[in-house]
Amino acid sequence: MKKHFYITTVLIFVLLLAGCSAGMPAVSQTGQPQQPAGTLEVCYLDVGQGDSTLIKTPKGQHILIDGGDNHKGQDVVEYLKKIGVTELDAVIATHPDADHIGGLDTVIDAIPAKSVYAPKVSHTTNTYKDFLMSVKNRRLKIKSVKAGLEIPLEGVTAKFVAPAAEYGKDLNAWSAVLHLSYGKTSFLFTGDAEARSESDMLEHPKKLKADVLKAGHHGSDTSTSQEFLDAVQPTWAVISAGADNKYGHPKKVTMNRLTKAGVKIFRTDRQGTITAISDGKTITWTTTK
Repeated sequence: MKKHFYITTVLIFVLLLAGCSAGMPAVSQTGQPQQPAGTLEVCYLDVGQGDSTLIKTPKGQHILIDGGDNHKGQDVVEYLKKIGVTELDAVIATHPDADHIGGLDTVIDAIPAKSVYAPKVSHTTNTYKDFLMSVKNRRLKIKSVKAGLEIPLEGVTAKFVAPAAEYGKDLNAWSAVLHLSYGKTSFLFTGDAEARSESDMLEHPKKLKADVLKAGHHGSDTSTSQEFLDAVQPTWAVISAGADNKYGHPKKVTMNRLTKAGVKIFRTDRQGTITAISDGKTITWTTTK
């Protein structure tokens, strides 16, 4: 009897540590998902050649940055439901490119959202129109992103550091870039921000320092300039890209630059969904292919 009780206790403890990195959520007696107390979880979802990141705050709030391409929207929905996400506190559309916002209409249609953030740039594609229609159907208004805007969250600080200027029709340059900090740990989410935007962000380099860098534009050589990397000073970098994509992402020059700087690299094309867990002091990692 004692042995059976011990095994059961150990299994429950393992489940409670699982969070969004496991195939199924840890659950309480009420059936609600749980995550380890006092932790921030950042899940870089494997959506192929695209971007989608889920942030779970220590207070149980959920922020989704992008939703992958059109055909990945349902995958994101299923993942969110699998880990027990029933509401999103914030949805961030970094910019109108399809591989970032294509799946967001499916997500917003399926899961209620409290707020939606996007830079003040429009596009004429049906993909972008679908995104706008889903936001409208939820009776939400898009909050215009610019450098300095903060998302009201409990226990963490989430502030946009870009776009820092006007960029005309250069959609990548308009990318919403979010800096997130919890305790002594910090993360930078860059969308497809390229050298032009990076240069503007470098006007305030101290605001860029982060332990984890989501490398801009899927590891393209148009992003992650040496000056930008020097300002961020990351210990880790995450690259979201599809296997054997036609763009050749991530580019060798970017990989070499990160490696030379001593940055530890994670790639969704090789390691699947990548999860960072911060207790406010240290960051640990898990991968799920």
